[in-house]
Amino acid sequence: MDVAHYYLEGNADAVEFCPHNGHHNILAASTYTLQEGDQPSRYGSISLFNTDGDTGNLDKVYSEETSGIFDIKWNPPAGHTSPLLGQADADGYLRIKMLDRGSDGVQGTYLKEIASEKISDSMCLFLDWNPSATSITVGLSDGSVSIVSLHESKLEVQEEWKAHDFELWTTSFDIHQPNLVYTGSDDCKFCCWDLRDSPSNLVFKNSKVHTMGVTCIEKNPHDPNSLLTGSYDEFLRVWDLRSISKPVNETSISLGGGVWRVKHHPFIQGLVLSACMHNGFAIVAIKDDKAEVLETYKKHDSLAYGADWQKGEANHIDGRSKPVVATCSFYDKLVRVWRPCNDIIL
Repeated sequence: MDVAHYYLEGNADAVEFCPHNGHHNILAASTYTLQEGDQPSRYGSISLFNTDGDTGNLDKVYSEETSGIFDIKWNPPAGHTSPLLGQADADGYLRIKMLDRGSDGVQGTYLKEIASEKISDSMCLFLDWNPSATSITVGLSDGSVSIVSLHESKLEVQEEWKAHDFELWTTSFDIHQPNLVYTGSDDCKFCCWDLRDSPSNLVFKNSKVHTMGVTCIEKNPHDPNSLLTGSYDEFLRVWDLRSISKPVNETSISLGGGVWRVKHHPFIQGLVLSACMHNGFAIVAIKDDKAEVLETYKKHDSLAYGADWQKGEANHIDGRSKPVVATCSFYDKLVRVWRPCNDIIL
């Protein structure tokens, strides 16, 4: 059920709803465009939208040009921190921007850069915050992972190591054990590292399950023993982490396209939103050792890259839900906001 759409000026690759109270209406969207030629350049943009799923509003309230952006993530709302948007750039920079509002309310919303650090001569491909919003893990195009601290508007690389042989497409903190960091790469390997050791200790390396590159890793916020991976091989996989040194692939489901992003619903256990590259978007239900596609969304005409659920509990009424979803696709430069056609039973 379509709510609204907007065409950006660059190739859309990520959309993220703000998780902070009072800002759940704010949607960030980023772009990455490669200008080919004798001296190739990578440029991008970041835009903020005021989103209202009930009135059908998707109003752009802010936009700025940037270097090419591969990934954006809001900091988790830990303590009394302000909303901060992390930005992983093609020029090797990690940038942190604070959400602010002028005197005219939501229409005056803007981003103010508070920190930036050149992490690498390679490209920054992916980022994830730890639960306390004090540290960020960054995946790099040379196969390295970088752990960067944020303290009083200062970014500092704490540790960096060569974790994989090829592009490190995804990395994430374990939200239940933030001393653990997961990485996935174009080398088809899925790894876990313990930051309590220096250098970080390899907890496990799985190289036999994914038949193509690992593109996303998402810990289940509702279950400390469950984790999802997505891959170019088109499978969404559910992992049992009870034996952390030897995770078990509990179940797999083919989504018909490379699984580029997966997002657990913030409240509904087992409900997952997936961006499936050449096959649109899917809402998947996972329960015990079973996974099934509840609904697909195919109103984008290009690579399905960015996807997110709107945060906040306003969408969930009387045990049924039609949560607001934002998705974006690459070459057609399109951002869409929509709701599932069918009620999600809680």
